[in-house]
Amino acid sequence: MFPVTQSPSNADAHAPATPQAAGFPRRLGALLYDCLLLVAVLILATAVALIALQGRLDYTSGWFRLYLLAAMFAFEGGFWTHGGQTLGMRAWKIRLESTDGSPVRWWQALIRFVVAVGSLGAGLLWALVDRDKQALYDYLARTRLVRISGG
Repeated sequence: MFPVTQSPSNADAHAPATPQAAGFPRRLGALLYDCLLLVAVLILATAVALIALQGRLDYTSGWFRLYLLAAMFAFEGGFWTHGGQTLGMRAWKIRLESTDGSPVRWWQALIRFVVAVGSLGAGLLWALVDRDKQALYDYLARTRLVRISGG
C-alpha cells in the first residue's frame, strides 16, 4: 500500500565502493615477496636450460638473458592476467586490475613488465608522487593496484 523508500544510508550501502589504491609500503612488500619467488623461477628456468643444452650453457649469452626475462614475464604476467594477483600480492592483500576495473590483458601485462624491468624498478618511485598512488608502469599500462578486503 505504501511505497517503500530507502533511506540515504541504505542506498549508499548497496552502491559499489571506489577501490582504494594500494600504498607504497604495501606495494614494496608484495614486490619483495615476489622477488623471492622469482629467484626460484630463475633457478628452475636455468635448470631446464642446462638439461636441454646438456650442460653447455653460456650464461652471458643475450639469448639466455632473453629466455630468463621471458620466464619472469610468463610467471608475473600469468598471475596478473589470471586473477590479478601474484603470491606476494595475495599476501599483502592487493590486486592488479585495469583502470576501468576489468581484468588485466596480456598487452597491459607486457607494457607493465617491460617498463618495470626497463626502469630497473625506478618506475615504482612514481607511486610516491602520483595522486592516485600508481607507479609509472601502471600509468603507462592503464592498470592500477588496489587494496582488497577479506582474509
